[in-house]
Amino acid sequence: MNKHFFSPVFIFLILATASCSSSKKMSNAKPAWEENFNQQVLDTTRWIKIPRGTSDWDRHMSYFDSCYAMRDGKLILRGLKNSNLANDTARYITGGVYTHNKVSFGEGRLVIRAKLNGAKGAWPAFWMLPENATWPDGGEIDIMERLSFDSIVYQTVHSYYTLSLKIKNDPLSHIIAPINLDGFNTYAVEKYADSLVFFVNDIRTFSYPRIKTDKQGQFPFNLKKQYLLIDMQLGGSWVGEIKDDDLPVEMEIDWVRFYSFKK
Repeated sequence: MNKHFFSPVFIFLILATASCSSSKKMSNAKPAWEENFNQQVLDTTRWIKIPRGTSDWDRHMSYFDSCYAMRDGKLILRGLKNSNLANDTARYITGGVYTHNKVSFGEGRLVIRAKLNGAKGAWPAFWMLPENATWPDGGEIDIMERLSFDSIVYQTVHSYYTLSLKIKNDPLSHIIAPINLDGFNTYAVEKYADSLVFFVNDIRTFSYPRIKTDKQGQFPFNLKKQYLLIDMQLGGSWVGEIKDDDLPVEMEIDWVRFYSFKK
Protein backbone atom coordinates (compact mmCIF):
# COMPACT_ATOMS: atom_id res chain seq x y z
CA MET A 1 0.00 0.00 0.00
CA ASN A 2 2.33 2.72 -1.29
CA LYS A 3 1.70 6.00 -3.03
CA HIS A 4 2.46 6.47 -6.74
CA PHE A 5 2.29 9.44 -9.08
CA PHE A 6 1.25 9.47 -12.74
CA SER A 7 0.87 12.25 -15.29
CA PRO A 8 -2.60 12.74 -16.87
CA VAL A 9 -1.15 11.94 -20.30
CA PHE A 10 0.29 8.65 -19.05
CA ILE A 11 -3.05 7.67 -17.49
CA PHE A 12 -4.91 8.47 -20.72
CA LEU A 13 -2.54 6.40 -22.85
CA ILE A 14 -2.74 3.39 -20.55
CA LEU A 15 -6.54 3.39 -20.35
CA ALA A 16 -7.01 4.14 -24.04
CA THR A 17 -4.84 1.16 -24.91
CA ALA A 18 -6.56 -1.12 -22.43
CA SER A 19 -10.18 -0.03 -22.73
CA CYS A 20 -11.03 -2.39 -25.57
CA SER A 21 -9.18 -5.33 -24.05
CA SER A 22 -11.05 -8.31 -22.65
CA SER A 23 -9.97 -11.28 -20.62
CA LYS A 24 -8.52 -14.09 -22.69
CA LYS A 25 -10.17 -16.70 -20.46
CA MET A 26 -13.48 -15.15 -19.40
CA SER A 27 -15.32 -17.20 -22.02
CA ASN A 28 -14.24 -20.26 -20.03
CA ALA A 29 -15.07 -18.81 -16.62
CA LYS A 30 -17.79 -20.29 -14.43
CA PRO A 31 -19.41 -18.88 -11.27
CA ALA A 32 -17.76 -20.52 -8.26
CA TRP A 33 -18.60 -18.34 -5.22
CA GLU A 34 -20.64 -15.26 -4.42
CA GLU A 35 -21.69 -13.10 -1.49
CA ASN A 36 -24.73 -10.85 -1.89
CA PHE A 37 -25.06 -9.68 1.74
CA ASN A 38 -28.80 -10.35 1.75
CA GLN A 39 -28.81 -11.75 5.28
CA GLN A 40 -29.51 -9.76 8.44
CA VAL A 41 -26.14 -10.48 10.05
CA LEU A 42 -22.64 -11.10 8.77
CA ASP A 43 -22.10 -14.73 7.71
CA THR A 44 -19.30 -15.84 10.03
CA THR A 45 -18.76 -19.05 8.06
CA ARG A 46 -17.27 -16.78 5.39
CA TRP A 47 -16.16 -13.56 7.06
CA ILE A 48 -14.31 -12.48 10.20
CA LYS A 49 -14.05 -8.94 11.56
CA ILE A 50 -10.45 -7.83 11.15
CA PRO A 51 -8.64 -7.50 14.49
CA ARG A 52 -6.72 -4.37 15.43
CA GLY A 53 -3.02 -4.24 14.64
CA THR A 54 -0.14 -1.79 14.67
CA SER A 55 0.11 -0.89 10.96
CA ASP A 56 -1.39 2.23 9.40
CA TRP A 57 -4.15 0.19 7.78
CA ASP A 58 -5.38 -1.77 10.82
CA ARG A 59 -4.58 0.39 13.84
CA HIS A 60 -8.21 1.59 14.14
CA MET A 61 -9.96 -1.71 13.40
CA SER A 62 -12.80 -2.39 15.82
CA TYR A 63 -15.38 -5.06 16.67
CA PHE A 64 -17.88 -2.37 17.76
CA ASP A 65 -21.29 -2.79 16.11
CA SER A 66 -21.29 0.90 15.19
CA CYS A 67 -18.65 0.17 12.54
CA TYR A 68 -20.82 -2.43 10.76
CA ALA A 69 -24.29 -2.76 9.29
CA MET A 70 -26.29 -4.93 6.89
CA ARG A 71 -28.58 -2.59 4.98
CA ASP A 72 -30.71 -3.12 1.85
CA GLY A 73 -28.66 -6.12 0.75
CA LYS A 74 -25.33 -4.40 1.33
CA LEU A 75 -22.51 -4.66 3.84
CA ILE A 76 -21.77 -1.27 5.37
CA LEU A 77 -18.30 -0.60 6.81
CA ARG A 78 -17.79 2.67 8.65
CA GLY A 79 -15.00 4.89 9.83
CA LEU A 80 -15.96 7.15 12.72
CA LYS A 81 -14.80 9.12 15.70
CA ASN A 82 -14.99 6.91 18.77
CA SER A 83 -17.72 7.94 21.23
CA ASN A 84 -17.15 5.00 23.57
CA LEU A 85 -13.77 5.83 25.06
CA ALA A 86 -14.60 3.96 28.26
CA ASN A 87 -14.37 0.65 26.36
CA ASP A 88 -11.79 1.63 23.74
CA THR A 89 -9.29 4.48 24.04
CA ALA A 90 -8.72 4.74 20.27
CA ARG A 91 -9.75 8.16 18.96
CA TYR A 92 -11.06 6.62 15.72
CA ILE A 93 -12.57 3.22 14.95
CA THR A 94 -13.14 1.46 11.63
CA GLY A 95 -14.81 -1.66 10.29
CA GLY A 96 -13.21 -4.35 8.17
CA VAL A 97 -13.79 -8.00 7.27
CA TYR A 98 -11.73 -10.75 5.70
CA THR A 99 -12.07 -14.36 4.59
CA HIS A 100 -8.84 -15.49 6.30
CA ASN A 101 -8.97 -19.25 7.01
CA LYS A 102 -12.57 -19.29 5.72
CA VAL A 103 -12.51 -18.79 1.94
CA SER A 104 -9.52 -18.52 -0.39
CA PHE A 105 -9.26 -17.93 -4.12
CA GLY A 106 -7.03 -19.46 -6.79
CA GLU A 107 -7.00 -18.90 -10.55
CA GLY A 108 -10.05 -16.94 -11.65
CA ARG A 109 -11.75 -13.55 -11.64
CA LEU A 110 -12.72 -11.83 -8.38
CA VAL A 111 -15.14 -8.90 -8.70
CA ILE A 112 -16.47 -6.49 -6.05
CA ARG A 113 -19.26 -3.95 -6.57
CA ALA A 114 -19.18 -1.09 -4.09
CA LYS A 115 -19.80 2.58 -3.44
CA LEU A 116 -17.02 4.56 -1.78
CA ASN A 117 -18.22 7.59 0.14
CA GLY A 118 -15.55 10.21 0.70
CA ALA A 119 -14.01 11.86 3.77
CA LYS A 120 -10.69 13.54 4.35
CA GLY A 121 -8.42 10.82 5.69
CA ALA A 122 -10.63 7.94 4.50
CA TRP A 123 -8.77 5.00 2.94
CA PRO A 124 -11.11 2.18 1.84
CA ALA A 125 -9.47 -0.87 0.29
CA PHE A 126 -10.10 -4.27 -1.29
CA TRP A 127 -7.03 -6.48 -1.31
CA MET A 128 -5.70 -10.01 -1.10
CA LEU A 129 -3.03 -11.80 0.90
CA PRO A 130 -1.87 -15.43 0.72
CA GLU A 131 -2.80 -17.99 3.32
CA ASN A 132 0.15 -19.16 5.43
CA ALA A 133 2.89 -16.96 3.98
CA THR A 134 5.00 -14.12 5.32
CA TRP A 135 4.70 -10.56 4.01
CA PRO A 136 5.87 -9.33 1.57
CA ASP A 137 7.37 -12.62 0.33
CA GLY A 138 3.94 -14.15 -0.27
CA GLY A 139 2.74 -11.12 -2.23
CA GLU A 140 -0.11 -8.64 -1.89
CA ILE A 141 -2.75 -7.83 -4.51
CA ASP A 142 -4.38 -4.41 -4.05
CA ILE A 143 -7.56 -4.53 -6.12
CA MET A 144 -8.64 -1.05 -5.02
CA GLU A 145 -7.45 1.71 -2.71
CA ARG A 146 -8.97 5.18 -2.61
CA LEU A 147 -7.81 8.26 -0.71
CA SER A 148 -10.19 10.85 0.79
CA PHE A 149 -12.30 12.37 -2.04
CA ASP A 150 -10.11 11.25 -4.95
CA SER A 151 -11.75 10.64 -8.33
CA ILE A 152 -9.28 7.81 -8.98
CA VAL A 153 -8.34 4.54 -7.32
CA TYR A 154 -5.00 2.78 -7.01
CA GLN A 155 -4.38 -0.81 -8.10
CA THR A 156 -1.04 -2.27 -7.03
CA VAL A 157 1.03 -5.44 -6.80
CA HIS A 158 3.42 -5.84 -3.84
CA SER A 159 6.05 -8.53 -3.29
CA TYR A 160 9.62 -9.03 -2.13
CA TYR A 161 10.59 -8.02 -5.67
CA THR A 162 8.72 -4.69 -5.61
CA LEU A 163 9.24 -3.75 -1.96
CA SER A 164 12.50 -5.26 -0.71
CA LEU A 165 14.31 -5.03 -4.06
CA LYS A 166 12.35 -1.88 -5.01
CA ILE A 167 11.77 -2.98 -8.62
CA LYS A 168 8.40 -1.41 -9.44
CA ASN A 169 8.64 -0.68 -13.15
CA ASP A 170 10.06 -3.90 -14.61
CA PRO A 171 7.27 -4.82 -15.04
CA LEU A 172 5.00 -1.93 -14.01
CA SER A 173 3.45 -2.89 -10.67
CA HIS A 174 0.80 -0.17 -10.22
CA ILE A 175 -1.74 2.01 -11.98
CA ILE A 176 -4.52 4.48 -11.19
CA ALA A 177 -7.95 4.53 -12.81
CA PRO A 178 -10.96 6.89 -12.76
CA ILE A 179 -14.20 5.99 -10.98
CA ASN A 180 -17.78 7.22 -10.84
CA LEU A 181 -17.82 9.37 -7.71
CA ASP A 182 -21.59 9.38 -7.24
CA GLY A 183 -22.46 5.72 -7.56
CA PHE A 184 -21.35 2.12 -7.50
CA ASN A 185 -18.29 0.84 -9.35
CA THR A 186 -16.93 -2.64 -9.95
CA TYR A 187 -13.32 -3.59 -9.21
CA ALA A 188 -11.77 -6.83 -10.40
CA VAL A 189 -8.61 -8.85 -10.65
CA GLU A 190 -8.04 -11.92 -12.77
CA LYS A 191 -5.42 -14.30 -11.45
CA TYR A 192 -3.52 -16.56 -13.85
CA ALA A 193 -0.46 -18.77 -13.40
CA ASP A 194 1.55 -16.22 -15.40
CA SER A 195 -0.12 -12.85 -14.73
CA LEU A 196 -2.53 -10.67 -12.77
CA VAL A 197 -4.98 -8.54 -14.77
CA PHE A 198 -6.85 -5.60 -13.19
CA PHE A 199 -10.14 -3.93 -14.13
CA VAL A 200 -12.36 -1.02 -13.07
CA ASN A 201 -15.93 -1.05 -14.38
CA ASP A 202 -14.98 -3.86 -16.79
CA ILE A 203 -12.24 -1.74 -18.35
CA ARG A 204 -8.86 -3.43 -18.22
CA THR A 205 -6.44 -1.08 -16.48
CA PHE A 206 -3.18 -3.06 -16.50
CA SER A 207 -1.54 -6.47 -16.33
CA TYR A 208 1.30 -7.62 -14.13
CA PRO A 209 3.08 -10.55 -15.85
CA ARG A 210 5.44 -13.19 -14.58
CA ILE A 211 8.81 -12.54 -16.22
CA LYS A 212 12.12 -14.35 -16.54
CA THR A 213 14.48 -12.84 -13.97
CA ASP A 214 17.27 -13.91 -11.67
CA LYS A 215 15.86 -11.65 -8.95
CA GLN A 216 13.97 -13.13 -6.00
CA GLY A 217 10.21 -13.14 -5.52
CA GLN A 218 8.96 -11.48 -8.71
CA PHE A 219 5.73 -13.49 -9.01
CA PRO A 220 4.72 -15.43 -5.87
CA PHE A 221 1.01 -15.23 -6.69
CA ASN A 222 0.79 -18.64 -8.35
CA LEU A 223 2.17 -20.46 -5.31
CA LYS A 224 -0.74 -20.09 -2.87
CA LYS A 225 -4.41 -19.17 -2.82
CA GLN A 226 -5.26 -15.71 -1.49
CA TYR A 227 -7.90 -14.55 0.96
CA LEU A 228 -9.85 -11.30 0.57
CA LEU A 229 -9.80 -8.24 2.83
CA ILE A 230 -12.43 -5.47 2.64
CA ASP A 231 -11.84 -2.59 5.01
CA MET A 232 -12.51 1.04 5.74
CA GLN A 233 -9.30 2.64 6.97
CA LEU A 234 -8.65 6.09 8.42
CA GLY A 235 -5.47 8.15 8.47
CA GLY A 236 -1.87 7.09 8.14
CA SER A 237 1.28 8.22 6.42
CA TRP A 238 -0.17 7.87 2.92
CA VAL A 239 -3.70 9.27 3.12
CA GLY A 240 -2.76 11.82 5.79
CA GLU A 241 -4.82 13.80 8.29
CA ILE A 242 -8.38 12.86 9.26
CA LYS A 243 -11.05 15.58 9.29
CA ASP A 244 -13.49 14.89 12.12
CA ASP A 245 -16.28 16.94 10.50
CA ASP A 246 -16.33 14.49 7.56
CA LEU A 247 -17.08 11.52 9.82
CA PRO A 248 -18.74 9.09 9.94
CA VAL A 249 -17.87 7.79 6.47
CA GLU A 250 -19.30 4.64 4.93
CA MET A 251 -18.27 2.11 2.32
CA GLU A 252 -21.18 0.14 0.81
CA ILE A 253 -20.40 -3.31 -0.59
CA ASP A 254 -23.15 -4.65 -2.82
CA TRP A 255 -21.68 -8.02 -3.75
CA VAL A 256 -18.53 -10.11 -4.23
CA ARG A 257 -18.28 -12.74 -6.99
CA PHE A 258 -15.61 -15.22 -7.97
CA TYR A 259 -15.42 -17.00 -11.32
CA SER A 260 -13.04 -19.92 -11.72
CA PHE A 261 -11.28 -20.62 -15.00
CA LYS A 262 -11.96 -24.01 -16.54
CA LYS A 263 -8.84 -25.98 -17.40
